[in-house]
Amino acid sequence: MSQLQSSALARVKPSATLAVTARARELKREGRDVIGLGAGEPDFDTPENVKRAAIDAITRGETKYTDVDGIPELKAAVVAKFARENGLAYETNQIHVAPGGKAVLYNALAATLSPGDEVIVPAPYWVSYPDMVLLAGGEPVTVVGHEVDGFKLRPEALEAAITSRTKWLILNSPSNPTGAAYTGPELEALAAVVRRHPHVWVMTDDMYEHLIYGDFDYLTFAQVAPDLIDRTLTVNGVSKAYAMTGWRIGYAGGPRPLIDLMRKVAGQTTSNPSSISQWAAVEALNGPQDFIRERAAAFERRRDLVVSMLNQATGLRCPTPEGAFYVYPSVEGLIGKTAPDGSVIDSDDAFVSALLDAEGVAVVQGSAFGLSPYFRISYATSEDVLEEGCRRIQRFCASLR
Repeated sequence: MSQLQSSALARVKPSATLAVTARARELKREGRDVIGLGAGEPDFDTPENVKRAAIDAITRGETKYTDVDGIPELKAAVVAKFARENGLAYETNQIHVAPGGKAVLYNALAATLSPGDEVIVPAPYWVSYPDMVLLAGGEPVTVVGHEVDGFKLRPEALEAAITSRTKWLILNSPSNPTGAAYTGPELEALAAVVRRHPHVWVMTDDMYEHLIYGDFDYLTFAQVAPDLIDRTLTVNGVSKAYAMTGWRIGYAGGPRPLIDLMRKVAGQTTSNPSSISQWAAVEALNGPQDFIRERAAAFERRRDLVVSMLNQATGLRCPTPEGAFYVYPSVEGLIGKTAPDGSVIDSDDAFVSALLDAEGVAVVQGSAFGLSPYFRISYATSEDVLEEGCRRIQRFCASLR
């Protein structure tokens, strides 16, 4: 098997979040009572008007190949969305649509990275960023944003990480896994660094844009630094805000030369996204948006519930995130303790494994996101499930000696 695997793939780890979800499903099939808090997927259903748009598209016969990177109607809807919600002006030839946000990100990396090129990946990071960089032939450079700084990249840390080989900085706000979101001044401080290095491009993953809580004012990088829009790829999609994870539609706006390169990659890999999903996404972006705020309010209630209950657990410390649907609690206070089965909690990996064995609660270890000792909980599920899951976590933490 080692002779079959490519050298590029040999550098890549399987997705930890997908592995946790698969393990939870396996235990459920075995009859275990498992609460899965690992998957980053809204539990809400796709809006009815979006479903109808897909059915109508099928009825009209919109089931053929489309343009490689999106139908004109969807590109126009994306242009309108960027103008309406982010104050960004793009033309349709500056829009790229792909089968999910992950494909958009990878197309950009594959189109631009040469061996030795570096990509700055702030940690904690979404598990796929470093491995996508490796698959595309680049080198991920991890820069940690510590809890004391709200898990955010500091401008002086960014400055220190930039070299002559730096090609991209990836920014994810609100963040998976921490829920941290950058303020306007924080983005401007990072932009000041990027301005001093004209060879550095910025890739913003805004997938959780509409999941912002309290009075936080969401801004994307190019909105704060319009002079850098020609070095910025603004990535988004319909998965989270519209509960369309399975429809697989991501999109981005960027300078035309970059978009042309990304189209070239797509043309020789995935080709076009599903034609039916594209028409559904047109309706999602152009149709009623009121439900987004209602769902965000539900997520905010869940966030407050989970943060409160975890902070009542012995040895845990759980910061309150600004957005997304994740919390990133610290298990620092439990390192060195022993579980009832005799296993020692010497890392977040050990904590997560022992928690699943003892209480049937599936979460994701912080090591998968580049910063330990933490773990990630997704609160994209019902309050009843979250309450029971947090009660089990409290019980497990209290059992450690």
